[in-house]
Amino acid sequence: MFYKRALTFLLALTLALSLCACGAKAPANDGTQTITDGVGRQVTITPGTYQRVVCIGAGALRMYTYVGDTALLCGVEDIDNTSLTQRPKMFDSVARPYLLAYGDVFQTLPSCGTGGPNAQAAEAEKILSCSPDIVLSEYEDVEKEDALQAQLGVPVVTLKAGPDGVFDDAFRQSMTLLGQIFGRNEQAEALLSFIDGQQAELLRRTASLTDAEKPGVYLCGLGNWGTTNHLMTAQNYAPFRVAGVRNVVTGLAADGIQAIEEEKFVSLGSDMDILVLDAAAVKNIAPLYQEKPDLFSACKAWQTGRVYLEMAYNAYYTNYEIALANTWFLAKSVYPDLFSDVDMTAKTNEITNAFLGRELADEIFACPSSFGGYQQIDTATFFAS
Repeated sequence: MFYKRALTFLLALTLALSLCACGAKAPANDGTQTITDGVGRQVTITPGTYQRVVCIGAGALRMYTYVGDTALLCGVEDIDNTSLTQRPKMFDSVARPYLLAYGDVFQTLPSCGTGGPNAQAAEAEKILSCSPDIVLSEYEDVEKEDALQAQLGVPVVTLKAGPDGVFDDAFRQSMTLLGQIFGRNEQAEALLSFIDGQQAELLRRTASLTDAEKPGVYLCGLGNWGTTNHLMTAQNYAPFRVAGVRNVVTGLAADGIQAIEEEKFVSLGSDMDILVLDAAAVKNIAPLYQEKPDLFSACKAWQTGRVYLEMAYNAYYTNYEIALANTWFLAKSVYPDLFSDVDMTAKTNEITNAFLGRELADEIFACPSSFGGYQQIDTATFFAS
């Protein structure tokens, strides 16, 4: 008996030492885990147990709908509840696919805050009134997130996307984190695999092109905390990179979405083989065109009729599924021979189905600020009225 006990003790000691040697940590018996959220905070969670979810801040609810179960939502920001009369409405004309897919669910939920770009603070009392057992947030201030978690008494997990949006590692990490928190790893992995496949196919089709074969493209009207005009662009627009597109905007002091000088826009006109407008910016660009039509007509793309309309990239933060669809549209517009087999209605439906489980192309194109969907613009008539 003594030898058996001694042998058992030695085996247990050997196992413990081997775990220490390789840096492994035995899992907690209560099922909890400590995760690192999007802003580097350590948050203790109990995966797969949450039944009452609240999402706050620009983009948090959108990202949750890609992986999570909307039946678990117990509150929604006013901006996403279209049944309310008093609510932020600045994005109502712009397609937000998550709202098109699940707006009927959101209308049944109580308020967890106002939301929108003019309400940049979590409303703890409203959140508490929804009795959540976890909060997903896109307010990226570590101290405020810690304070909110202490006040609510439930985990507050910060999600993050990153400057490259749907193609950014931060977006990937947020999707993986959501899968881990809610026990929906398969859903998260399937979405990320889909995105990887789409990106690989886009890169494959344009891989053999030389710089000399690539037309110069200018993208205008990118949203950044609201709709913008022809001067708002980016020199490092990730969809351009993935679609193999040559951006005519270079040499800016900083990356990211930003306004350029009108003189810079004019100077690029002769190199603009193709001009792409973000649909959300049309309402601001139209009156400017009426005032200064020569500003646009001097652009090479305007003269040759190679002007295209992509769907709104940002509306209460990034429309990630639309950003992916836009990448296909950019590739198809710039390289029509290489992408002649791509139908944008079918491609948009494929993408929204992967992200949201719904085919939403018709609804996206029907939104007022979509102007009927992806298209080549008739420069003689589009801004005429």
